Amino acid sequence: MTGPSLSQIPRLTSPFFDLALDPIRPRFEKLAIDGLGKGRYGDGACLPSEEPESTLKLTWVNPSMAVYADSKGYAAWTVSLKGRILTLRSNFVQGSPVNRPFELRFRQKANHATLLGLMAPDSRAVQLPCVLHLPDQGSIRIKGQGALPYDARRYVKPEPYVSIAFPAATVGQKKVSYTLDATCIFPNWKGADGPLFDGFKRGYLNIFQLNPRFRMLCNNASSDAVPFTVYMLAEVAKKAPELVPGLRAMDLVKATVDRYLAGEKGYGLRGYGSTGSDADIVGWATPYDSLDTYPSLLIAACEVAKAERDTTWAKASFATISSWAKEMMAGDRDGNGLVEYPRTGNFGDRPVPSNRPSNWWDCINFGHEDAYANALAYRASVLLAELARRLGHKDEAASATAFAVKLKASYHATFLNPKTGLLAGWRSKDGQRHDYAFPFVQGIAVAYGLLTPEQGNKAMDVLLAKMKAVGFNRFDLGLPGNLIPVPKGDYVKHDWAGAIGVGEPSLDDGSDAFQIYENGGATGCYAFFTVRALYQLGRIEDARRVFLPMLQGYAEGNFMGFGPNGQSKDWRAWDGTCHGYEGLLVDAFMTLLCVEDELMSRLIGVPKLNERP
Repeated sequence: MTGPSLSQIPRLTSPFFDLALDPIRPRFEKLAIDGLGKGRYGDGACLPSEEPESTLKLTWVNPSMAVYADSKGYAAWTVSLKGRILTLRSNFVQGSPVNRPFELRFRQKANHATLLGLMAPDSRAVQLPCVLHLPDQGSIRIKGQGALPYDARRYVKPEPYVSIAFPAATVGQKKVSYTLDATCIFPNWKGADGPLFDGFKRGYLNIFQLNPRFRMLCNNASSDAVPFTVYMLAEVAKKAPELVPGLRAMDLVKATVDRYLAGEKGYGLRGYGSTGSDADIVGWATPYDSLDTYPSLLIAACEVAKAERDTTWAKASFATISSWAKEMMAGDRDGNGLVEYPRTGNFGDRPVPSNRPSNWWDCINFGHEDAYANALAYRASVLLAELARRLGHKDEAASATAFAVKLKASYHATFLNPKTGLLAGWRSKDGQRHDYAFPFVQGIAVAYGLLTPEQGNKAMDVLLAKMKAVGFNRFDLGLPGNLIPVPKGDYVKHDWAGAIGVGEPSLDDGSDAFQIYENGGATGCYAFFTVRALYQLGRIEDARRVFLPMLQGYAEGNFMGFGPNGQSKDWRAWDGTCHGYEGLLVDAFMTLLCVEDELMSRLIGVPKLNERP
């Protein structure tokens, strides 16, 4: 059923909230906020209700309050707004049918809202208190009793949605109240003042998206569980302030890691999508675990263990964590110190959708010895050694340390392309280095300490010169994953017409698909490593040339939502044309961590060095 147009619907507004209410049922027609209180509301468009017209009708009291009453005039729901505080109150009306919940059903393509909190096993409800986060708008701390029913779907008609319900009063609890406090939740780093940092403040939590059907942090609220990005969530969570009293961002990461410890599958793990699930997923049909999955899970688990007040969780979880480490280390099949993926990565041995490459960049033919995944494995093994020592597992600590030392000793010589001075993305089984000028590969090698400062500076000199030579300067859109077109022989082979829309070339040299999606498209994803590396090397001006326009781009909403062509902003051609499809990729927001590097460089004149693994 559809209601009246927004122009006919009563509205409540403040510098923090822009609300529209359904006149014929207790429900938001629109809920948008500006957590900074500047009146810059985002999109809060809601889908029409699927429920029939209610016996409760809307009655205005004054511009900051509205009442839903039954036919006898008894108030069932009261909505009041004062500044940053929105209050929903429900009264049980004796003799009426069971009172209706207050509904909130976002159009997900307009607003990738998510409810952040803890969920009980086999429940599709989030326990209060919790946080409703509206990406690029800010957050709403919600206080009350009980739990809020929560759902999200993407493969549904008429369109994807995120839904939340505020349960009404009952005969057993005749009065119920919910307090919604609009704010921004971000680390209180000194110096983050002025409009340049507005995107950082409104969007620091963008990386956290809770999928109610997995009860895990996922790509977005209705998208896949992706274990090879969980380490990013842990890195952001450890800097985040408390979300609400008693709830940390790291608690959400812990709940997600717990699900993987219990055997939950995700994209990148063999078997994901092969068993029944009521979530809307893209399965991982590949017969191998991706090379970056276990390193990511290990890093996340180690960060969760660090954040816990005692070692109880770590001790209980260590056996499974150790088994993940053994799976990761077993990837060094030839004993050269580097983990290898079973796919060859040879030019022309193209991946297909049912048999993916070795890491997150699942359209590019990363295979065999993968520079990115090995850097992640190094970081994971160092953190694991620290955790094992803390728990008294001397043998595991020694094994992880030896693995890290051997990997580091092999890394630079294996991946350095002497013809370009850059690290190749991967070395295939036939011994060839595949180098398409990957910024994130150079960045992660520096950020995780796999290169000496001299080696890192040489790589960055070449990378920045290449960036200038190819004419990329749209840092407000992020960074390309590669600066040289990936040719047809090293890009995924799709089986549908128009596959060029995901960067697959028709021409052998890849030029016809360059700048589209993973084939050189600009994105916030993985830009973190390049920016962090520049700050870490003390190249402040180089870092700022990249990061400050990106920071402005975050403030302007350049990394989320959809463009005029119907494709999403998470991937862009260098002229700004949109080529994505998710609408929100959480990976794009890890780069906001570099605000700390920038602020520290302003404070003491040198970058805050990343803690070396």
